[in-house]
Amino acid sequence: MQRPGMPRVGPVRSGNVFEETMEHLLRLLRLGTFPPGSKLPAERELAESLRVSRTTLRDVLAQLQEAGYVRVERGRYGGTRVTEEPPPRAGQGPLDASDVEDLLTLRLIVEPAAAGLAARRELSAAERGRVEQAAADCAAATVEQYRPFDARFHLALAELSGSPSLAGVVADVRDRVNAMLDRIPLIPPNLAHSTEQHQAVVAAVLAGRPAAADEAMREHLEGTAALLRGFLS
Repeated sequence: MQRPGMPRVGPVRSGNVFEETMEHLLRLLRLGTFPPGSKLPAERELAESLRVSRTTLRDVLAQLQEAGYVRVERGRYGGTRVTEEPPPRAGQGPLDASDVEDLLTLRLIVEPAAAGLAARRELSAAERGRVEQAAADCAAATVEQYRPFDARFHLALAELSGSPSLAGVVADVRDRVNAMLDRIPLIPPNLAHSTEQHQAVVAAVLAGRPAAADEAMREHLEGTAALLRGFLS
């Protein structure tokens, strides 16, 4: 059973278990489910969540450690932690402008819709606290840590929509957007502006104002899209 407060970790589907477990964990790291410096769940708990054997999980974590994504700390309070500065992504070739626009258009459809749906729901205290904490963690993150925490905030908000399918689409889109964001510099004024926009989205969602939540998210995404177009076009 998943302990309270633990990020949601879906199971590995099927097929090539080692490779799919590696892909799944890398995606969780990129999406900020486990942000830089955070501690992964205990081995047994993580293996159960992923529905893989502990042997497979150990093999995957060993490779992630060798590649620089995680580190192992020994001792009574030890465990596996995400490195503060993960290695850069491979594959930095040129992007097709039409592919960029296609992804940004899809994002502009699914994320405002998720925010609007979240605002329509009767959220539990735990759900309200979760999205508030995600926004606070993002606001407190250093420049280097910002993007994983930002991704975690967006995914937490999408999960409040009440539609696992929609949340899954948002996660896939965000993973692809992260690959683009990795190509452009971190700009502190933009991050401060993004934090303010996050707060506006959360305020609208928690106040039960769907139209305002949709619009606040749309404004936020359009700012990010403008930066991506500026740097990648």
